Amino acid sequence: MLAADAPLRPVHVIVVANEKGGSGKSTIAMHIAIALMKRGQSVATVDLDARQKTLTHQIENRRTWAARVGRPLQIPEHVCLDDAAAGQQALSDTVDMLSQTHNFIIIDTPGHDTALMRLAHSMAFTLITPLNDSFVDLDVLGSLDPDTLDVARLSHYAETVEQARQQRQLAGQPAPDWVVLRNRLSMTPSHNKRQVGAGIESLSRRLAFRCVEGLAERVVFREFYLRGLTALDELNETTLGKRPTMSHLTARQEVETLLEALNLSLPTEQATEEEAPPAEQNRDAA
Repeated sequence: MLAADAPLRPVHVIVVANEKGGSGKSTIAMHIAIALMKRGQSVATVDLDARQKTLTHQIENRRTWAARVGRPLQIPEHVCLDDAAAGQQALSDTVDMLSQTHNFIIIDTPGHDTALMRLAHSMAFTLITPLNDSFVDLDVLGSLDPDTLDVARLSHYAETVEQARQQRQLAGQPAPDWVVLRNRLSMTPSHNKRQVGAGIESLSRRLAFRCVEGLAERVVFREFYLRGLTALDELNETTLGKRPTMSHLTARQEVETLLEALNLSLPTEQATEEEAPPAEQNRDAA
């Protein structure tokens, strides 16, 4: 523990959020965490969905699978908070504590409105909102005119983000970099895909977010869950249980492209020996 007057290490808080389930929030959070660790960053993850615990279970699966196959997979320091039991002070204290020893904190939120979810938005330096590529998911941000695709009405979630922006402004902090991910993209062009793209562009002008392509709809991302793996791990018959395919290689490239699109500023200084994470967290799979 650092002394009270010791300067905190610079920390970048990334919040993955959406008031809708099934958009791939936990998958995105897990892949970003491992991608950053493989770039030498110290990463902590916080799961605010204490009911589903998707990210928590994925990290537990990763730890169990690493022990079973005898491979040192990188694992972030992880905390799971219960919205009903923990309270907002617990989240603030957790982020303050993790800020002392990590460069990045990634917060995964539930697919519904909670007090902790709203507080997390006010902490975000980068806010990532994954959306399935459909007009159903776009409704989380706002309603569109079916003829012109102009924004007809903003959603409750858009209002949540705006409130977080105002809170950060009042506190003298910069507005979060709001990134909307077109996630689970179809790999074939279609009229609907083009229309959804036009709708997102219309919403981005109104809500001041930037849109990037996320991860395509690939079976491999669902297969990773039971072993807690990511597309960035060294995948072979031992770690994966089968020979990797071209789909695994393409998935890896998608994650690398996503990380570049997030424009995260990565600290270049190496951690000191006292600050370095445990060996099993800081080594690539052999």
